[in-house]
Amino acid sequence: MEKKMVHLTIDRIPVTVPEGTTVLEAARSAGIKIPTLCFLKDVNEIGACRICVVEVKGARSLMASCVYPVSEGMEVLTNTPKVRHSRQLTLELILSNHRMDCLTCSRNAHCELRQLAADLGIDAVRYANDKLPPRLETTALHLVRDNSKCILCRRCTSMCRKIQEVGVIGCNDRGFSTHVGCAFDRDLSEVDCISCGQCIVACPTGALAEQDNTAQVMAALMDPSKHVVVGPAPSVRVTLGECFGLPVGTNVEGKMVTALHRLGFDKVFDVDSAADFTIMEEGTEFLHRLEKGGPLPLITSCSPGWIRYCEQHAPELLPNVSTCKSPQQMFGSLVKSYYAQQAGIDPKDIVVVSVMPCTAKKYEVQRPEQRMSNGCMPVDISLTTRELARLITQSGMMFDHLPDGEFDPLLGISTGASVIFGATGGVMEAALRTVSEILTGGEVKMVEFTQVRGMKGVKEASYELAGRTVRVCAASGLSNVKKVIDGLKDGSLQYDFIEFMACPGGCINGGGQPLHSSDTRSFTDLAGLRAKALYDQDKEMPMRKSHENPVVKKIYDEYLGEPGGRRAHQLLHCTYVPQKRYRTENNI
Repeated sequence: MEKKMVHLTIDRIPVTVPEGTTVLEAARSAGIKIPTLCFLKDVNEIGACRICVVEVKGARSLMASCVYPVSEGMEVLTNTPKVRHSRQLTLELILSNHRMDCLTCSRNAHCELRQLAADLGIDAVRYANDKLPPRLETTALHLVRDNSKCILCRRCTSMCRKIQEVGVIGCNDRGFSTHVGCAFDRDLSEVDCISCGQCIVACPTGALAEQDNTAQVMAALMDPSKHVVVGPAPSVRVTLGECFGLPVGTNVEGKMVTALHRLGFDKVFDVDSAADFTIMEEGTEFLHRLEKGGPLPLITSCSPGWIRYCEQHAPELLPNVSTCKSPQQMFGSLVKSYYAQQAGIDPKDIVVVSVMPCTAKKYEVQRPEQRMSNGCMPVDISLTTRELARLITQSGMMFDHLPDGEFDPLLGISTGASVIFGATGGVMEAALRTVSEILTGGEVKMVEFTQVRGMKGVKEASYELAGRTVRVCAASGLSNVKKVIDGLKDGSLQYDFIEFMACPGGCINGGGQPLHSSDTRSFTDLAGLRAKALYDQDKEMPMRKSHENPVVKKIYDEYLGEPGGRRAHQLLHCTYVPQKRYRTENNI
């Protein structure tokens, strides 16, 4: 049924929009940008900050356009003296309780508050408080919080509660004492935070940031006794360019590789290669369970945020979770075993750096069950996409002028199956490409399993493979993951294979990806554009199935043995266990 259309004027411009549209959205359709601060479409629509106020004829006061619906014949004015004065005064009052060390703030180039002050012509703050001290909380392995820069927009709390359904942060106290924190003001390290970092990309200021590990990387690069190896994740190649002003979804793989070489890394490999190993191991594990009667559904283990959520909130599903390490950890394990042997280097002298879309990877690299039998941790330092961009900028490289380089070959060859790991449904599709050929015993021409593609929160499909019906599901964003888990528990949902990703849209929308304003995040399909770039690269690749990768074949033949075998299991698998939760019978 078609929606009723509503006619109104905005700044005397006739506008026609569907019933239920907000004034903010209607104005945008007419080419008018109304400033916002607390607004984040589908995440935080509460009209709290009052920056987006407009005049509506007949209304007694200014109205918050982000929540005010249009009506027939409405007359809206967005740029009157009264509106401008209100916005400026509101912003000055917000700034009066904000520590303004803008020149040294990690968010200075991407701060929505700073940009808004410029847009509204704020050239002085009458109520400035220059004596606000930092209020740092640094206990989490992935995140730094500074409440002296928090403006109480509540975008982070809405993201944590509504989109991720983790809900470990909220507003404490009242009045001038109001602040964002955990229950009873506990540290983040003491609660059920899953380290996804979605609060960071939602934050408009420098109140939230990833733990910066770039200094550790530079120290390793300057140490002549260390052999430093780097590997970027699949999604980073289609997001890194955004940090340098390139259009969303631009694939900068070649420039990224050149930049990494010029930064001084001894070897620039590709985590995509390890993603192909993940498919070999996970596909073998799935087939074994399917044929031998192991616990089904098999649930993927690539997302450390999902793993931590499972350990804390759904430990009864741990027997269903794949024992495979994530591609990041498989990458480090192969570098500090096979590559170390081939290069004749002591694994203890190798420093492995990963570049990830994900802040939870900073937590994953320190998990004790990841330790290898030689005593090494697979990955030493995990950087976000933003941190790599920071290193490139600090080095003086003009990124958009860099020539295209190539990965070093030993662990730098990959397939289209590994490329699509970066998008929700990509791991599932990559696995099906290999599993389908193993089950049928021959080449399967259908390479694209499109039913598990797209940005829908939960996608499901059934495929007939060698006379067997295989039911699959891919879900991203923990609110969607929880829906599937609830269905599994009550028996209303039944699958054989499930892909879970903690971040909505998968890695392309991870907590370590480039920062964008609420205007861009609300009205641009960031995840869709980034995913398209990955699928476009997949289409152009000569090999699109993980088992076709010659590096994979070579390493299994020379070193690992068969997929799922003893040595492969020792290096590429681990065990996940229930984790203690914050709430107990004594403190609920």
